[in-house]
Order: sequence, then C-alpha cells, then structure tokens
Amino acid sequence: MFFFTASPAVNAKTADLAAWKTHSVYVAGDQVVYAAAIFEAKWWTRGDAPDAGNRDGPWLYIADYPSGQSGACDPDNPGDPVEPPSGPQPNPGGGYTMLKSELDAAETALTGSALFVEVKASIETRANVEVELIRAGAATNPENVLRVEQIFSEQQWLYIFPQRHPAYSYEKFLQAIGKFKGFCASYSDGRSSDAICRKSLATMFAHFTQETGGHDVNSPVEEWRQALVFVREAGCHENDSSCLYNAECSPDTWQGQQWPCGTRAGGGYQKYYGRGAKQLSYNYNYGPFSQAMYGDVSVLLQAPELVADTWLNIASAVFFYLYPASPKPSMLHVIDGTWQPNSHDLGLGIKAGFGATTNIINGGIECGQGYEKPQSVNRMAYYREHAAALNVPVDSSEELGCAGQKSFDTQGAGAMQIYWDQDWGYYPDMPEGKSFACKLVGYQTRHFALQTGDYQKCVRHYFDVDVVDN
Repeated sequence: MFFFTASPAVNAKTADLAAWKTHSVYVAGDQVVYAAAIFEAKWWTRGDAPDAGNRDGPWLYIADYPSGQSGACDPDNPGDPVEPPSGPQPNPGGGYTMLKSELDAAETALTGSALFVEVKASIETRANVEVELIRAGAATNPENVLRVEQIFSEQQWLYIFPQRHPAYSYEKFLQAIGKFKGFCASYSDGRSSDAICRKSLATMFAHFTQETGGHDVNSPVEEWRQALVFVREAGCHENDSSCLYNAECSPDTWQGQQWPCGTRAGGGYQKYYGRGAKQLSYNYNYGPFSQAMYGDVSVLLQAPELVADTWLNIASAVFFYLYPASPKPSMLHVIDGTWQPNSHDLGLGIKAGFGATTNIINGGIECGQGYEKPQSVNRMAYYREHAAALNVPVDSSEELGCAGQKSFDTQGAGAMQIYWDQDWGYYPDMPEGKSFACKLVGYQTRHFALQTGDYQKCVRHYFDVDVVDN
C-alpha cells in the first residue's frame, strides 16, 4: 500500500489529475511511476517495494517526486523509516485507511483516567487453560485462590450451602474466583487484603441467598444457609418452549446484530433465561460475558447452558461483582473503599456500605422507597449472618439498607462512561467533515470501552475505514 501527500496540482493533464484524485499508483518493472503529473508529492511504502508484499514492515520514505517531471522514484534506495501520513487517508478502493497505532493511541488516551485504570486492573482475567487446572488444595493455585481457600474451606462451603444444586461445587467456586485476578487480590497500599476478601465473600454470599435461595422459613436449615438452590430460573427448562427471553434476538435490533442469538436443534433461538448464581439473563448479557470469558461473544450465545453446568455458574456472579454498571460503581469498589461517595452521592442518600451494593443490584425496585422493601430486609439479614460466619466486623454505622437511597446517576463518584458511540461532531478540517472518531458514553452500545480494541471496532463500524498496521 502506498500513501502520498501532494500540493495542489497546477495545469495537470486531465487524465493525470483524475488519476491523482483517485490515488492511482502505477508499477512499471521495478519502478513506482506516476506519469507526467505536475505536482509536488512525497511517497511512502511499506515492506518490500514496489509491491509492498510485506505488510508488516516499517513505513519507509522513498523520495520526493519532482515537480514538472515525469519518471519514477527509485525504491531501491529508501530513506530512513518515517511515520506515514496521519489521520484518515483516501483508500484506492474507496473509503479511507487509518493507522492502527493512531486508533490504539486514541483509545489509550480516552481510557487513561485513574478510575479506568483501577477498573481495568480489577477485571483482568486468566486464560481458561489456567483456570481449569485449579484444584482444591493445589499448591500451584493462583494467589487469590489460595487466599480464598485459607479463609473459606471446602468444609465451610458444605456447611454454608447444604441445599446447593449439585452443579455448584467447591472446585467450580475456586475456578470462578481464579478466572478473575481482581477478586480477593493482594493490596499493597495499606488496605488489608484478607479483610477485603472476607467482606467480598460475605457480600456476594448474601446476594446469592436472595437471588437463588430456597426462602423456606419452615426448613430446618436456617434461611441464610439456603443459597444456591437454583442453577436455572425457576420454571425454565432447556427442552421446552418456556422462558425464551428472545425479544432482542431479532437481527433488526442492534442487540441482535452485535450478539447474534444461537439456534436450537428443532428450530428457534436459544433461550437466555436466568442461569447461574446471579441468574444471568438476555443475549445482551450472555454476549459480553462470553467475550470476557472466551474472547468470543458467540460461545455462550450458542451454548448458554454452560452458564448453568460449568464453573461459569459462579463466575457469572463474580463478573457482575467486579464490573461497573454505568453509572454505578462496581460492588468490589464499594467494598474495598476505592469508591467513596462524593457530595452528589451523599445528596442522593447513597453512603458506603452493604446497602449501596443492593442499590447496584436492584436499586430501582428495592431502594429509595422510604422503607426497606422485603428483598432488602432479606439481604441485610443474610449479610449479617454471612459476615459473622466469615469473621467480618459489621460496624454499627455501616448502612446495610437502602430505603433512603435514590438511584446512582452520572454525577456520582463512581459514574463511568464505559461504552463507545460515534462522535457526531462536524470537523471542517477532516474528510467530509466527519470526526473519524468515537466518544465515551454512559448508555449501552455495541462497543464496550472496557474491552480493549473496541474503539477500533467502533470507528470501523461508523466510518468507511480500513485499519492498517504500522
């Protein structure tokens, strides 16, 4: 591929000027030729001139093309490597080309805030081949898994969750933890890693109990120990027409285009009802979770049952615990103190404590009512019990409920714009006045700013751009 910059052509032959406007390049023998055009030009090539067959080589400045002369630049004597022209460049085949390095640099700059850096660190994952080697008691387990094993043994697992579905095993629990480096991680800034881990487990277990618990007040097993009963949403089955959750599967919707639903053997779309400890639902949640787990949205869209039958049944809940849901902070950052309410949060009644995690999970229904809804009352009671079992002190000043908390909004301390959308601005110095850029937004789109590389995908989607390496 060749790029060139040129001053305005003066008295150029019509055919040559037309060719120049379409950025045609002629190759004759061993020479790169632009015939009889009267303009100043500088030529770059990539790889082995003149055919540029090596697209992974550096950009090379070849020569000035003399004004008013015909002939050829000599690609056998390239100069020093230089940067190719910046910004969108007309593509000989139509549209434009942009350099991957420039798009990557824009993504880095836009996601380089301290909060973005913290969040990216907390959601970092391990390869699945490493995760699947995790075994209870193995000395080779990752550091955060060893910490969890020391705090919460298999014997405790069996005691705390006696009514669990068989799919929820201690080994799968450890593998789910091991997938995420940020859960029960080591802190080097004075915060207690063990204390944060204990509180994270107590918080997550309390929400497990509400979301998948038996809630049987007549059972001989205390209600707080009735978690993880359901691995699939109650009343939903794999092999019948119940619980389809398929409204967003239509290819006419952007959700259906970005996260295309799989099809079942008998016809119809796969079913995306609630599965796992967090009851993951809908294709627009299965797709991003699949991307985080496999680097491929299609895996769980094609086989959603994996969220029920494998270590993903608990990993889906850890995923939800670690990821911020704009404009809400992540539950981890509430628990480990990374998130501290600002004056706006406090004005909405949102304070640090377990109650804020309920607001994150289901604030629109359970919070801000002026009294504690039954679900919130349950969560508070379950948290106290799980905290006691894990030796987590509960300070009398900690706000465990959310009756007085309004919903998080974009002015809060934890608000992040974590999706990419087209920058619709008019830029007179750019081709066609377009931005050839994307911007961060707070509403869900098809491009996720916490997924490295999605900025490039956004630019390619909204602008007629081919991305070239450099």
